[in-house]
Amino acid sequence: MSGMFQEILAFALTTSGWVLVSSTLPTDYWKVSSLDGTVITTATYWSNLWKTCVTDSTGVSNCKDFPSMLALDGYIQACRGLMIAAVCLGFFGSVFALVGMKCTKIGGSDKNKAKIACFAGVDFILSGLCSLSACSLYAHRITSEFFDPMFVAQKYELGAALFIGWAGSVLCILGGCMLCFSIADSFSNSHSQGKYIYNGAALHSHISSNTRGQAKSVNQRPPAEFSSSTRTQHFDKNAYV
Repeated sequence: MSGMFQEILAFALTTSGWVLVSSTLPTDYWKVSSLDGTVITTATYWSNLWKTCVTDSTGVSNCKDFPSMLALDGYIQACRGLMIAAVCLGFFGSVFALVGMKCTKIGGSDKNKAKIACFAGVDFILSGLCSLSACSLYAHRITSEFFDPMFVAQKYELGAALFIGWAGSVLCILGGCMLCFSIADSFSNSHSQGKYIYNGAALHSHISSNTRGQAKSVNQRPPAEFSSSTRTQHFDKNAYV
C-alpha cells in the first residue's frame, strides 16, 4: 500500500512540474531590462524565446517577433530545442505513468506495469534535466552580460519564467526518482518474499527427512546408554549369584 501512495505522490509531483515547465514557453518575461544605475525610466524592455518587446511609461507595449530563426543567437536556439524536448518528454511520461501505476487497471500484469512506470520515471527525469539546462543556459547568458564591464548595450535581469522553469524542473526530477525507487522497492519485496517461501520449503523437507532417518535408526539399533545399562544389570545379578 505504501508503494501505491508513493506512486501517487510521485505522479502528482511530476505532473505539477510538467505543467510549470510547459507554462514557461508562452511566458513573456524571460529577461527584463535592468534599472541599475538608471535615474529616469522611460521604457522597459523584456523578451522571451519568441519575441522582444518594449513597454513605455504609459503602459503601452510594442512587440516584435524574431524575424529569422537561423539569425538568432545560438543560446536561444538551444533553449528552444531543450524546452520543446522537455514538454514532449513530460507528456509521454504522464501517459506512461498513468498506464504503469498500480492503482490503474490498464497496462497488463504487475511486471509490465512496473516496467512502464520505470520508463515514465526516466522520461520525467530527462524532461527535468532538459528544462533545467535551458533555464540555466539562458540565465548564464544574462548574468555574464550583466557583470561584463565591457558590455555597453542594454543589460537585463532574470525574469519570472526562469524561476518557474527551475521549480518545474526540480519537481519533475524528484517525482521521476520517486517513481523509479518505488518500482525498485516493489521488485526487492517480491524477490525477498519468494526467497523466504523457498527457504521455508527446503527447511521443511530437511526436517522431515531427518525425522524419518532418526526413527529408522532407532528401530534398527538401540541407543548406547540403554545397552550399557542393561549389561550392568546382568553383571550385577551374576556377581551376587
